[in-house]
Amino acid sequence: MKIFPTPQQIPAPVSAPAVDPLDQAVETSLRMALNYHQCGEVDHAETLYRGILEVQPQHPEANYQLGRMAVQLSEAQAGLPHFAIALEARKDDERYWLGYIDAMAQANEMEAAQQLLALGRQHGLQGDNVEALSKELQQYIVLSNQNTQPSVSVAHAPTAARSSRKQGQTKPTSLSKVIRKPAPVSRDLRKLAGLFAQGRFPESEALASSLVKSLPRHGFYWKVLGTAIQLQGRHEQALLPLQTAAALWPEDAQTHCNLGLVLKDLGRFVEAEASYRRALELAPADADLNNNLGVMRRAQGRFVEAEIHYRRALQSNPTFVRAYSNLSNVLQDLGRFAEAEASCRRALEIDPTYDEGYNNLGALQHAQDQLPAAESSFRQALEINPANGEAHKNLGTLLQQEGRLTEAEACYRRALPLLPDDALSRSGLLFCLSHNEAVSASDLFVEHCRFGERVEATLSRHWQAHSNLRDPERCLQIGFVSGDLRGHPVASYIEPILKLLSSHADLSVHTYFNHPKEDAYSQRLRTHVRHWHTISNLTDADLADKFRSDRIDILIDLSGHTGLHRLLCFARKPAPVQVSWIGYPGTTGLKSMDYYLSDRFFTPLEQFESQFIEKLVYLPALAPFQRSSDAPPVNELPALTKGFITFGSFNRRNKLSRAVIALWAQLLRAVPTSRMLLGGLPEQGQYQTLIDWFADEGITPQRLDFRSRASMGDYLLLHHQVDICLDAFPYNGSTTSLHALSMGVPTLTMDGTTPAGRAGAWILGHVGLSEFVVPDAREFVRTGLIWADRLPELARLRAGLRERFEDSALGQPALIAAGLERALRIMWQRWCAGLSAASFEVSRSDIEQTTQEVGQ
Repeated sequence: MKIFPTPQQIPAPVSAPAVDPLDQAVETSLRMALNYHQCGEVDHAETLYRGILEVQPQHPEANYQLGRMAVQLSEAQAGLPHFAIALEARKDDERYWLGYIDAMAQANEMEAAQQLLALGRQHGLQGDNVEALSKELQQYIVLSNQNTQPSVSVAHAPTAARSSRKQGQTKPTSLSKVIRKPAPVSRDLRKLAGLFAQGRFPESEALASSLVKSLPRHGFYWKVLGTAIQLQGRHEQALLPLQTAAALWPEDAQTHCNLGLVLKDLGRFVEAEASYRRALELAPADADLNNNLGVMRRAQGRFVEAEIHYRRALQSNPTFVRAYSNLSNVLQDLGRFAEAEASCRRALEIDPTYDEGYNNLGALQHAQDQLPAAESSFRQALEINPANGEAHKNLGTLLQQEGRLTEAEACYRRALPLLPDDALSRSGLLFCLSHNEAVSASDLFVEHCRFGERVEATLSRHWQAHSNLRDPERCLQIGFVSGDLRGHPVASYIEPILKLLSSHADLSVHTYFNHPKEDAYSQRLRTHVRHWHTISNLTDADLADKFRSDRIDILIDLSGHTGLHRLLCFARKPAPVQVSWIGYPGTTGLKSMDYYLSDRFFTPLEQFESQFIEKLVYLPALAPFQRSSDAPPVNELPALTKGFITFGSFNRRNKLSRAVIALWAQLLRAVPTSRMLLGGLPEQGQYQTLIDWFADEGITPQRLDFRSRASMGDYLLLHHQVDICLDAFPYNGSTTSLHALSMGVPTLTMDGTTPAGRAGAWILGHVGLSEFVVPDAREFVRTGLIWADRLPELARLRAGLRERFEDSALGQPALIAAGLERALRIMWQRWCAGLSAASFEVSRSDIEQTTQEVGQ
């Protein structure tokens, strides 16, 4: 707490006022008080000093002596205001400077003591006493004031030790050469400070644990114990020691800060905020505290408040590198990319070796599709610190996006031991492997099972018995969990289902939105359901408790191993029945997940049952797809007027591997007059890698047409230029192929051995276009060549494809919603009967028959 005056606050010397009778009385009282004080009669002395202040509140000597008395009584903090008043009145008095600095040191305001000493030197403070004080101050700082506050990384976890500004209630040392000889620093304190300063946290923990047993009311030792445990990542065990330290030492801002960090990491945000606020009351300008509170605000999705705290931190410390970096992150959250980059670059100007700064800059560049620049930033972060797990993970994500799958896998595997508890890193690896044709279906399944085994090894031991009422016919509480209930393909699939299910009396629909920001799509989805919950600020444990308190009967995951998933919550088995659907083409690997919703075109039971931990449940169609309201009419086959056929792809960039380009190039060589349009690519127009890959296969850039992402209407209009779409492998397109069908364009696809490689067969199977589903690369080229020579037939197919699609189960949300409701009821009835999960089907004919019976 910096309460010493700045140079601007210390007034210029003034002439002494004329002596009057009141001043004479004050002088007499002062002499008597000093006499009592010297004789040890402190009560009488204090009464006289305070009497003087009643008539002259700014009296320098009375304030100085009261401050000195507080120090002598081991209440240095209480003496600081008196020293400040004394020094403000007489900055030429060496005693006042040294007394004030000494009091700050004993109150463990070490930073303030240093600054006040420097200020005193500017005002001419010098001499042996000053040098002795300076030397002891530095020695004390080295011993016990370097590493007691955890800092907060971009990932919101303590990663290092920082300076402490307070110690225990029993003062370990005195620095005064003016008032009394300093008490020696205890041997235990010296040893503890040394261990902590060296980062030897297990040894610090052991020593502090021993010390609190012998000195159980020593707040500093409890603080070191808790912080040492905290810095080893054992947040739950750190909680009690830090709570004890805060209770014994309520005036120590940093203890409250450290406690806040632990509470935040445990997901107890309300309590964490209270600790931070208490710390800020004690040290309102403290940069670390404001930075930490900003981190917590961001974790809660309160971005504007986070920005305010980061800027307050920078006002207090204009060279605070981490605060600049964290400010950059929240400005990116707010969509203010130019300001975000400026803040990040400012951090790197201050510290060019700040690896997290380069990692954050790379993430910012990646978000803006500046892929070469982002890759360079990530690699620079790793050059500085090869153990930066976040940079390895982020680089892996970028390389995967560029189709450089082998390199991406290597990055993820390097990240895993550095981020052992980061489920998203493990999911990123799984998502990467599912795009790699060199990974077999069995190996991919094994990797998913490893994920489940790892996360459930601990969590499954804490599964709780479910108290949900076992009534097979009652109204069911159904929960949908996703971070994609916004402008995302998953939202387009689920919207008509939510709208239809919410009107069913036998179901109560809850949506749990795992994203900190809602968009217009989110707000529209909210109108379809009665219960909408934002959950991005909840830990997995707290979210599991929420599902239980909401009495959810069937919980449906819409993410799988994609970003923003909450699989670690599902691994706690918070609902009696748990289901995965839509978001991910494959198993979660979790034994806690009972079912996977699919259809027979997507995952035929005889072929795919062995690739799922979950039991497969078949609906009339996996999911509905509704044509966009922005879709233009289907046009004539463009090849009829252009005189050449145009193949197209609208797959995301990370599906376009070198192997995919090589296969497409074979077809382009087989049809020498053909062209290729590639749409939906990053907006920065960085397509050189793709151009090079095509060139390696003999296809010149003149035959290629690259188009960046566009509005939905413009994107769909591009299909007017395409005759046949070409699918990627081993991870097919899905939403892109559905949009193409709605625009009259079929997709040529290669049937895969994994769920990710079956999307094309799924879609084309529903509309009766099995001739566009081929078993291998040879047939892919042959079939493409055949259709290039059958343009009139292709034109007729194009003209009726939209209607064929809308007549299929894919185009009928009500049919799928009815199938889903029936499937959920069967799952629930099995649970009520004590039966384990089993595969079954609710077919289109089942629904239609039931509808007819109800009508009769």
